[in-house]
Amino acid sequence: MSAEVVRDVLLWCSVINMGLLIFSFLMLSLARQWVYRIHSKMFPMTEPQFNTIIYSLLGAYKILVFVFNIVPYIAVRIAM
Repeated sequence: MSAEVVRDVLLWCSVINMGLLIFSFLMLSLARQWVYRIHSKMFPMTEPQFNTIIYSLLGAYKILVFVFNIVPYIAVRIAM
């Protein structure tokens, strides 16, 4: 596999993952009560617990996107 293919794959992975992250942020910003009601029906939890869990997951997801998509993309761009 050539460096150009790796670069393109990392670019599209980064775009898709950042799109999902932005979508999640918008859903939690604009429809937070609706998202909480859906999740609290499936998993009994209080609102502070929900906030802790969801923002921890989004933070971990963001770190993983940067570590496994954006940083390697930048490294491949520099190496080329």
